[in-house]
Amino acid sequence: MEPKHVALVIADIGGYTNFIRFHKTALLHAEEIVSQLLGAIIERADFPLVLNKLEGDAVLLYAEMGDAEAAAARDVARQVTAFFSAFHAKSKELSSNRANCPCDACQHILDLKLKAVLHHGVVAIKKIRQFEELTGEDVILVHRLLKNSVSKPEYILMSASFHRLAGDLAGYSSYGGEETCDGLGSIDTVVFSPLLPAAA
Repeated sequence: MEPKHVALVIADIGGYTNFIRFHKTALLHAEEIVSQLLGAIIERADFPLVLNKLEGDAVLLYAEMGDAEAAAARDVARQVTAFFSAFHAKSKELSSNRANCPCDACQHILDLKLKAVLHHGVVAIKKIRQFEELTGEDVILVHRLLKNSVSKPEYILMSASFHRLAGDLAGYSSYGGEETCDGLGSIDTVVFSPLLPAAA
């Protein structure tokens, strides 16, 4: 295994736990809805982003940075902003298609929100049969950054190491923050609020 510099991305559907917890009678519909929303996100991912795994209500992707790290980081950030438009378009489509279904899951699709965490670090990529497993402290860190103090329902959170490469997102409001990650100390972050499509 050779260490590689990568961008790590987790896109997570917020509200999923309540969506499932309070709609047990519609569990199958809820799971199908979340699967389609994650599918819409994955379809927007393009080289250099690679799907690593699905993690329940989230998806983990990574991109090897290569020699042009800043350009790769900007490309990854651009793709992540596109995840939000894909997510909201699919949410509206599903909500419209399922408007006649009385189950709570189908009636609350538009309550689901998207958040994304981006980090630059070093990982080892371990192959087990046809699967790739990412290992290393930075993989742990990006997951811990998902459990953060951001109060907004939708956002893009960049670690300072990723932000140094990618820079700001044009047209997005942002503020600097700091997160304390168990065992990893304080991590400087920048939080962006995506511009969401106007309600129809």
